[in-house]
Amino acid sequence: MPPRLGGFADFNPEIDIPSLSGKVVLITGGTGGLGKQSVQALAKHAPQHIYFTGRNQKAAEAVINNTKAENPGVELTFLEMDFTSLESVKAGINKFAHDRLDILMCNAGVMAVPPAVSKDGFEIHFAINHLAHAMIILRLLPVLTRTAEMPNSDVRVICLTSEAWRGHPSGGVSYDKVRTEKGGMPVWLLRYGQSKFANLVFAAELGRRFPKLMAVSVHPGVVGTDLVNTLSFLDTAVVRFANWIQGVAILTPEEGALNQLWTAAGANRNDLVNGAYYKPVGVMSNSEVNKDKVATNEEIAHKLWTWTSEVVDSI
Repeated sequence: MPPRLGGFADFNPEIDIPSLSGKVVLITGGTGGLGKQSVQALAKHAPQHIYFTGRNQKAAEAVINNTKAENPGVELTFLEMDFTSLESVKAGINKFAHDRLDILMCNAGVMAVPPAVSKDGFEIHFAINHLAHAMIILRLLPVLTRTAEMPNSDVRVICLTSEAWRGHPSGGVSYDKVRTEKGGMPVWLLRYGQSKFANLVFAAELGRRFPKLMAVSVHPGVVGTDLVNTLSFLDTAVVRFANWIQGVAILTPEEGALNQLWTAAGANRNDLVNGAYYKPVGVMSNSEVNKDKVATNEEIAHKLWTWTSEVVDSI
């Protein structure tokens, strides 16, 4: 049986994450799955404040109550927002009230959803997985860069991607079709892959443009959360077969959160490479990315940044 995890497989968030005293954290998709795991894991290390996003107020209250029951000194704020609407994301992120932000974990996402467009008219995977997070990153850039100038700062932006990024179109993103339900791609896996390509490339471009921020993209592994558990029988079979071919096991949510927790708070900053891509746990995989001339093309990354900024600025 293949090992479930590589790299820092012995990473234990409870003992290997240092104190987060004085630090402010924001985690998207924090009401369930890997986001919830991350909220609860980081709360054990006494950060000043944790913000988390989601759509379900009742689920958010449960996360707050359960987290504070174990860590009564931690303050948490739920930012309700609908990632299918950039107006909703903008309104939610405008409620961020601190003058610093040390960890931004872009965790939320969808996979294998039926063909649809967002309220802003973009293919739904691309809208939720990339554009909503880009709105958050760009709106919070002033506080992120300000924090990075503070003494002893260690600002990190963690963008979740997937091995599916390899399924991107020939030019990286099909800008001429991204405002259609199928984005010019009949198979959901390709639409999902395009959005995950955007996550990977946008993180790398963020690191290039703002080198005082540590911006990385991470693949959590294939995890048994609702993202996988709610797939159709056929799609589940495809995912499991692909994993079997690669010798990769489906991880528990606790295991799946390890890579984002390691890059966000467990790793020494000097052990991270700005703009890099990490597979679980803490395995830098830029050699794989470098084989893809589209993923490493800085002109393509610049175009994605510029196009995305124009979309966000128009809201």
